[in-house]
Amino acid sequence: MALSSRVESPYRTPIFPPWFDNLVKALGLLAAFGGLHFLAVVYLGFNPSTTDVGYQPVQPVPYSHKVHAGDLGMDCRYCHISVDVAAKATIPPTATCMNCHLTVHTQSEKLDVVRKSAEAGDSIPWVRVHDLADFVFFNHSAHVTRGIGCVSCHGRIDRMEVVYQDQPLSMGWCLDCHRNPEPHLRPLSEITNMTWVADDQATLGAQLRKEYNVNPSESCSTCHR
Repeated sequence: MALSSRVESPYRTPIFPPWFDNLVKALGLLAAFGGLHFLAVVYLGFNPSTTDVGYQPVQPVPYSHKVHAGDLGMDCRYCHISVDVAAKATIPPTATCMNCHLTVHTQSEKLDVVRKSAEAGDSIPWVRVHDLADFVFFNHSAHVTRGIGCVSCHGRIDRMEVVYQDQPLSMGWCLDCHRNPEPHLRPLSEITNMTWVADDQATLGAQLRKEYNVNPSESCSTCHR
């Protein structure tokens, strides 16, 4: 039987035109870039520093920390009475407000909600600004009595007309402080002093860490109980 003399040519006519190859390459690059862009958006969009920092809800009463803590120099513990003795800082009851406002600005429209709350015995529906997740345990007194000032977590409250979240309060942010608390340590007498600044924080921080026996835990069970 005679063998076929046909030889396949190594040069075949391309199925698609040359420009199609360039289009496929361009689409591939676009898909890769789009994927990276999507991941970046997700990371930044759900990062605590993006979603929480700057959170500033409207409150039922236009209470100004700038006026009370700043201009009048009221100590944080006048309103947040348990911040140095308990886990919770507590939101002040209406009776605390009325200690002053029984005689101060008694006709102010801004205080209508406060007066009605006092008369009815109902709580003012304040909106929590610094609200950790339910699975996180945080003890205010454990920090306040070891030299961590209010300003380290809450920022310059004494300058805020309306309170907003100044720090991310994320796990990584907390761990950064637990691993290196010395930059944040201050004398207990200056805990609520928003304007206090150490002359030499590095030296003072190291000194106070020994004096207050500050050895923060990095164990998961410290906060996740």
